[in-house]
Amino acid sequence: MAAAALALAACGGNAGTDSGDASNEGKAWEGDDSEVVITTWWEAGSEKVGFEALGDVFKQKYPDITFTKAAIAGGGGSQAKQKLAADLAAGSPPDTFQAHAGAELTDYIDADQILDVSGLYDELKLKEAFPATLIDRLTSDGKIYSVPSNIHRANVVWANPAVLKEAGIDPMKQPQNLDEWIADMEKIQAKGKTPLTVGIAWTRLHLFETVLLADLGADGYNGLFDGTTKWDSEGVTKAIKHFEKLLSFTDKALYTEDWEPAMQPVVDGKAAYNVMGDWAVGAFNAQNKKDGEDYIYFPVPGTQGTFDFLADSFTLPKGAAHPGGTRAWLDVISSKEGQIAFNLAKGSIPARSDLTDEERGQFPQYQQSAMESFGKDTIVSSIAHGAALPVKSSNAISDAVAKFVEGGSNAEQFQMELVDATK
Repeated sequence: MAAAALALAACGGNAGTDSGDASNEGKAWEGDDSEVVITTWWEAGSEKVGFEALGDVFKQKYPDITFTKAAIAGGGGSQAKQKLAADLAAGSPPDTFQAHAGAELTDYIDADQILDVSGLYDELKLKEAFPATLIDRLTSDGKIYSVPSNIHRANVVWANPAVLKEAGIDPMKQPQNLDEWIADMEKIQAKGKTPLTVGIAWTRLHLFETVLLADLGADGYNGLFDGTTKWDSEGVTKAIKHFEKLLSFTDKALYTEDWEPAMQPVVDGKAAYNVMGDWAVGAFNAQNKKDGEDYIYFPVPGTQGTFDFLADSFTLPKGAAHPGGTRAWLDVISSKEGQIAFNLAKGSIPARSDLTDEERGQFPQYQQSAMESFGKDTIVSSIAHGAALPVKSSNAISDAVAKFVEGGSNAEQFQMELVDATK
């Protein structure tokens, strides 16, 4: 076996085995390391470039292992997840697949479709490399089922300063709450520009979760997931009203577009704002836009001091044909070399917190600011990107948001559907 298979028996076991026998757990890692087949939705823009950078690191570290990308583009991963569900149900899993770290993995764990990789964390000393706040979000009943390649922040406003100046708004003076932000949007609208852009369904859910965070605060927002904040509370009602007002400033012609086309009017100076995760920085940089001149960014008003977290991660599926290859992939994506190469391209930040000052200094201004924020801000988990809720609940919330945005329900009905979605 190639180097990828080194110490496989020492790695984490098969959480789905009935016996719990350690020898069975070790065997779950043993097997073919000649290839690794990776299912991902990174097939466009900075995501594709980042994956290619990871591939280069992989080929340097494991030149004897065939590297195969099984990419399914679009929809923020929704199409890839549909195909993956069918493959897993048919007993034909890829060697590893991309999934958002956190509660999104619950369904795969409950269905006994992915294996515990905690042992790999011990072998590679990842519990020392990743911050405790991340380890907590990766752990389910004392076990860890995926390895993150990066950290993203969801609650970011991307803005075109020239559009703001044209409306008499100082780009350096950020609105402190949603009402101040709405007042600025009214000035922009009066100048004939689109105040806010949003695209297909998942981007609207992304916007809605940041509005919930702004109006509920970190504790109230976190309470939505442990039952201490009720979905029919006055705070959620307030957030729905703010969300409805924000939608009135959007261009509905973009509702069929994915995030990059929806962001483009901001890049082009035809619109002022877009709320998107920090992968958006790649869209500006790819078009040679300069940070602080052509675009600015700041936390969604009302969410200052809070980091709305999500992370892309990869798994070991039960029955993977090339578990040795999977181990090699998980080694690469968790390594300093892999995380630096990937995140420099994608616009996210490394999951590792043990980078040296020199290594951190390789990153552009935005990513350095995000690293600083992740180290000091209050961390909350994203709804739209799988960190906060299991897939069934987040999908039901997404459906309720889509129905509301498209006029199929009023605010009161929308709130009741949110209650039903999270029962």
